[in-house]
Amino acid sequence: MVRAPVEAVVFDWGGTLSEFVSIEMIDVWTLAGQHLAPGREAEVAERLCAIEAQFWERTAGECRSATLAELVAEASAELRLDVAEAVLEEAAVRHLDAWTPHIRHADDARATLMALRERGLRLGLLSNTHWPRAFHERFLERDGLADLLDARLYTSEMAHLKPHPSVFEEALAALGVGDPGAAVFVGDRPYDDVWGAQRAGLRGVLVANHHAPAWSVTPDAVIASLSELPAVLDAWS
Repeated sequence: MVRAPVEAVVFDWGGTLSEFVSIEMIDVWTLAGQHLAPGREAEVAERLCAIEAQFWERTAGECRSATLAELVAEASAELRLDVAEAVLEEAAVRHLDAWTPHIRHADDARATLMALRERGLRLGLLSNTHWPRAFHERFLERDGLADLLDARLYTSEMAHLKPHPSVFEEALAALGVGDPGAAVFVGDRPYDDVWGAQRAGLRGVLVANHHAPAWSVTPDAVIASLSELPAVLDAWS
């Protein structure tokens, strides 16, 4: 089968453009616990951690997107804490700030994006997340990646998560790509990223790793690092 020339490349964020973060969620939620229930922060942090795990498992299983505000609201209802909207926002900031020291992009991310732009390719980002856009954007801007990505999509602003076909379709539309076969998706998860992209008609490139759950899928290519991607695309062209 003759495939269309590659016009665009869409990247996953966590584990692909940014390094996979292994962090104890109890540490992330401790700040919110201190704010919401002084004196009971350890108990509340443990409950919040369990609620988040259940929340993410449920929404991912339904392939339904969600926001951090929904998560905090659900947790507040379950813990029977009377939390006003302003406090929800502050708790969310405290939660996200706990991640800040742990977030860094791959060393070769910027050079790879620049190399692809030099080839005239349109570049996008599509991330499964319940974090707000501003949180992701500040890291992309900090590391000089934001201006290299023509479209940045976050499922916290969408109806579904990867691998739902609609999110890939929205990414292609944002990049002005009419033929899915002219686009490549790069990610670290065989199911969400590679299988989801291929089902939507894109080519799927897997960033090899040991943290993502296995899935029965054959990627169009497997790379050990982002720096290998330009050569893969050159070979396809």
